[in-house]
Amino acid sequence: MTRLFLTSMDQNQYLVALFIIIALWSSQAMSRTLLQDEVSLSERHEQWMSKHGKVYKDAAEKEKRYQIFKDNLAYIESFNMAGNKSYKLKINHLADQTNEEFKASSTGLNRLYGQMKNTGITFKYENVTDIPATMDWRKRGAVTRVKNQRHCGSCWAFSTVAAIESMFKIAGGKLVSLSEQQLVDCNTNGVSNGCSGGNMEDGFEFIIAKGGIASQENYPYKGVDGTCDKKASHIVEIPVHSYGRVPSNSEKALLKAVANQPVSVSIAVGRNFQFYSSGIFSGECGTRNNHEVTIVGFGINKDGTKYWLAKNSWGKRWGEKGYIRMQRDIDAEEGLCGIATDASFPNIYQEYIPNKGGLPFIASTTNWFMEIVTESFFNSPKSI
Repeated sequence: MTRLFLTSMDQNQYLVALFIIIALWSSQAMSRTLLQDEVSLSERHEQWMSKHGKVYKDAAEKEKRYQIFKDNLAYIESFNMAGNKSYKLKINHLADQTNEEFKASSTGLNRLYGQMKNTGITFKYENVTDIPATMDWRKRGAVTRVKNQRHCGSCWAFSTVAAIESMFKIAGGKLVSLSEQQLVDCNTNGVSNGCSGGNMEDGFEFIIAKGGIASQENYPYKGVDGTCDKKASHIVEIPVHSYGRVPSNSEKALLKAVANQPVSVSIAVGRNFQFYSSGIFSGECGTRNNHEVTIVGFGINKDGTKYWLAKNSWGKRWGEKGYIRMQRDIDAEEGLCGIATDASFPNIYQEYIPNKGGLPFIASTTNWFMEIVTESFFNSPKSI
């Protein structure tokens, strides 16, 4: 029998050759895997584009958006795999935007810090003690469908309108969808400036000064700045006479208000908010208040976690069919994402709701409403 003896040098050369072969094989296998993954990601992007109706102007823009999509997808999957939060993220219609692009196009709070307006009116819910454990104004038929502001910084208009729609219903009127576009087009003389941003108090003041607001049907939303339609702006829908502010940095005060009506609030949103899917949101938040939503309720989860129920304006494809549950009663006085720092609500004269339970009153001018407002200062009818 012939034996083959390898010298120490031969053994080393053999091992080196074996290592090179294995390395080459592994490299080729990894390359094939990466190529397959890239193809899979590309297919997912194409499917996502088809689902959300995305069309890009050229190949360069498509490639740019694809890279952003990949980065967001990796972030979302990593977050969900960690499993250490009370909520989940998901790929949605905002997935081809960086967080900075998203905040620029899908938020819209415009306010100078330290200059929140003081209405000079005592907080009317200060002495409220009868507060239920849970409240959902949707179940009471006082919340309109979820809307979509699209790529327009008009969150302030949606928050303003949502609060007024609900209060009108609570006061005894009909639930009617009102016009955010009218605020976008016509409320441009103050801090608010259409798709470039605004705030809820500007919205309330505009509606009070003009004697009401048009319906969504009469003045539909377009998602871009437009010329004010003077004819449509003469239509009076809601007798709002003033607005109140919730004392800042008090979730207890905010709870009293929401127990009686939906409330407009500003919050600080960031990347996790952009891709929120379900569960009770507990942060991370943005660094400063930059978005407005409407709180339409509150509740307690099965595990005992308290939460706010907020209506957003990014369509039903976002969050829990357009809504988000945000953790309530946290240690910080400002509340999660600053939710208790900046909150306002409209006041409506209950006596002046024409045809209660039916269609809102429609007038061709604002004289009718202005007469009511003038009379109110002398007769002081009941308001809510």
